[in-house]
Amino acid sequence: MEENSTGRRAILVGARTNNVSEEEFRIGMDELAGLCRSLAIAPAGEVVQNIPKEDPATCIGSGKVAQVREAIGEQGADLAVFNNTLSPAQLNNLSGALEVEVMDRTGLILNIFTDRARTREACLQTDYAHLKYMLPRLVGLRKNLGRQGGTGGSLSNKGSGEKAIELDRRKIEKEMASLRRQLTDVERIRAEQRKKRSASGLPLVALVGYTNAGKSSLMNRLLSDFGAEEEKSVYTADMLFATLDTSVRRIEPEGRRPFLLSDTVGFINDLPTDLVQAFRSTLEEALYADILVDVVDVSDPNCRMHMDVTEKTLKELGADGIPVIHVMNKAELVSGSCPRKAGDRLYLSVRNNLGIDLLLDEIEEILSAGTKLCRFRIPYSDSGVESILRKEAVIRAVAYDADAIRVTAEVRPRIAGQLKNYMTE
Repeated sequence: MEENSTGRRAILVGARTNNVSEEEFRIGMDELAGLCRSLAIAPAGEVVQNIPKEDPATCIGSGKVAQVREAIGEQGADLAVFNNTLSPAQLNNLSGALEVEVMDRTGLILNIFTDRARTREACLQTDYAHLKYMLPRLVGLRKNLGRQGGTGGSLSNKGSGEKAIELDRRKIEKEMASLRRQLTDVERIRAEQRKKRSASGLPLVALVGYTNAGKSSLMNRLLSDFGAEEEKSVYTADMLFATLDTSVRRIEPEGRRPFLLSDTVGFINDLPTDLVQAFRSTLEEALYADILVDVVDVSDPNCRMHMDVTEKTLKELGADGIPVIHVMNKAELVSGSCPRKAGDRLYLSVRNNLGIDLLLDEIEEILSAGTKLCRFRIPYSDSGVESILRKEAVIRAVAYDADAIRVTAEVRPRIAGQLKNYMTE
């Protein structure tokens, strides 16, 4: 028996069909338990059905429905969570048969996103995805609402659902239209922010990867060691989808070129399509990156699958042509020396601050491609040019002569073109 702060207990239910291997199914069920814990719901039991294909009425068949109901009674559970995506008819039938709240994997992830959203953009995106999910399932969700007496509130209508008073279809459609208009404005603002960042000339490095692999921890490590004074750390927690907000920070490694570092929302297997669409503008940050850093929890036995999910998601977004550095985090927990480089993978430990230099060297090597060593003569009347070089290039030498400042620096083509009138060779 697992204890949790909400007192909610769930029976986990999964239907393994012929096209899903036993290993894939087991990974999915274990992940479902982790998703429940992320909402402080205690997994109280598990019911599994091996079936050629899902039953159109109940997903698992009437016999297993009875078994789930029995498990609910024995464990004192108030929630049944299915690893499969339930159709509106299945949700309706199961809500009536089980007499507790019923949720599927998609609904569970949506509720996690609702719980984690903090910025206006994340709230708008999550609300829209949640309402879109709810719209065809109103009948089943109404039954869910009727099962909530004394249980502390429904998860199925949490957050955005509360805005759709009494789950009225017309009110939901009206709310979705309003959210679409607001999201259009947010996307315009995000595009303007990207334009400003691009104009700065600083390269963008984006952290991507499976949820809870250590992306935010890596950003905080780099911020602690090389961040500008005004830059703030980002939130971290040992849970799935601890943060949904994209954060961009300036990193200034000594002796290397500075860059912008972006931390993006984590990926997960079978991330709901509605969420991918709603968060597309956020996920598309990866499209504008000069380098992608795929952070992998190498101590997780399913890390290979996690890498495949990340690769697939990036390909779907159109970001598969960008250079990728694979950071195998938590390498101190597995066999082999740490830090080390093996092929296109860097084995390091963010927690123990091992291998960060290896990562910075790799970033520097990729960013250096296409740069050239230039010498500049800058009159003291134009001393602001030196500031530009210090921000956007790698300074190799500086001399303050009587008539001018002389700087030798590695610069990217755009900066070289911008400052060509100051170049001496």
